[in-house]
Amino acid sequence: MDRQKTLTALKKDNSEYDFIVIGGGATGIGIALEASARGYKTVLLEKSDFTKSTSSKSTKLVHGGVRYLAQGDVALVREACRERGLLRKNAPHLVKNQSFVIPTAGLWDELQYTIGLTLYDLMAGNLSLGRSKRISKKKALKRIATINPDKITAGVVYHDGQFDDSRLAINTLQSIDEMGGKVLNYTSVIGLHKDDHQKLNGVRVKDEITDEEFSVFGKNIINATGVFADEVMQMDNPEKRKTIAPSQGIHLMLDREFLPGDDAIMIPKTDDGRVLFAVPWHGKVVVGTTDTPVDRASLEPRALEEEVEFVLRTAGRYLTKAPQRSDVLSVFAGLRPLAAPEGDGKKTKEISRSHKIFVSDSGLLTMIGGKWTTYRKMGEDLVDRAEKERGWKHIETKTKHLKLHGYKKEVDLEDPMYFYGTDKEKILKLAEQNPALDEYVSEKLKIKKAQVVWAVRNEMALNVEDFLARRSRAQLLDASESMNAAREVAAVMAEELGKDEAWKKAQIEEYEKVTSGYLLN
Repeated sequence: MDRQKTLTALKKDNSEYDFIVIGGGATGIGIALEASARGYKTVLLEKSDFTKSTSSKSTKLVHGGVRYLAQGDVALVREACRERGLLRKNAPHLVKNQSFVIPTAGLWDELQYTIGLTLYDLMAGNLSLGRSKRISKKKALKRIATINPDKITAGVVYHDGQFDDSRLAINTLQSIDEMGGKVLNYTSVIGLHKDDHQKLNGVRVKDEITDEEFSVFGKNIINATGVFADEVMQMDNPEKRKTIAPSQGIHLMLDREFLPGDDAIMIPKTDDGRVLFAVPWHGKVVVGTTDTPVDRASLEPRALEEEVEFVLRTAGRYLTKAPQRSDVLSVFAGLRPLAAPEGDGKKTKEISRSHKIFVSDSGLLTMIGGKWTTYRKMGEDLVDRAEKERGWKHIETKTKHLKLHGYKKEVDLEDPMYFYGTDKEKILKLAEQNPALDEYVSEKLKIKKAQVVWAVRNEMALNVEDFLARRSRAQLLDASESMNAAREVAAVMAEELGKDEAWKKAQIEEYEKVTSGYLLN
């Protein structure tokens, strides 16, 4: 992916696009993949960096949604279980089979979870990741050495998927690019064009790097901006009522000493009615999440003090060593773009996670809700709907078995570069050609200079944060260490992008300012 080349081609191309997708998170990326795979002329525009907001701040699970089953949303669980299996097949270098242990408290718990999770397995059909089963207290304590023995009578094991959200986004974007679609970050949609019949036929775009404005014309304008969807809908119709009910979820990153085995933990009952996960990820442990309604969407939401205390308190009840604030390597918050409930007083955890499509009088297609697990199906449903609205001949989906860029069937999860899949060899070749690139920008996190160069040349990384937060996951894994690496990253990027000392200084300062919010005071 080459941003400048793509941008130049987009500005020169005066023809009409079939799909203009606004938003470079999970939803927009899924839609652009589907449209490109069907052969439609497609462009995706993201105002910041890809997955800058919600889509890089997930629990890192590709899951059917155990608790949605408890809420009776069988259709959503069935769909998600199937999509989970497909994603595991299409991107095995990014999606792994993760075993979970549920600590049970008494016979009723054991029966309830064993039966419920057996049903969960059945919904996946031949795409199941493994059979659920009850295990004894002794076996549960052996598998989860750090679980509090006083909090457990036995355990139930089940399987779900675990993945890297931003890396999946990059590989999907590369797949879109390879199929002829255009993808651009730091490109804002600042206005909508309408024809004489008040039907949408294009967008006004601003290049956030140069401040240059230009227009792109197309048949279907897709609003896939997640928690910011209301802004685009009101750009189309200022009278439009609020559609989104944002909900914040936070996660804490801990050292693996808190969960040294291969299994994750799912605590099914917490004070706020949500489940709490502790999941091994890139050599650390992700613990979360919360469900806190918020009034305003932000690109950089911050964890609230009460959310941090809730996660620490709940984890502390179940672990032999209770995590303290000083143990937190990074804290990050994301916003869920939930569809606003019809009635008042509905808790955010009770709002359906299924996706919804709205079509305005002008033809704007807006998708809200949904999650990473079903991003492919969300794309399929949206393109199906666009074909129907336009009266176009239906083209069958081409993404169910589409292997994503980097596809590699077997990877060594102990390898710090495993998530690159087949691109790993190309990165190593860069280091071979230039030994200076074989040096680390962070030895602690095993990140090499060659990865920075690769991200600039092939993954549209334009600044230090793009690389440390999303092309590598340093910011989430260890915020303090990522700040230590910022100077080296800025130096490598400056040389690659032809930037001066002032740029490097500004980049380091900006990264430290943003990332200080990932540290607990």
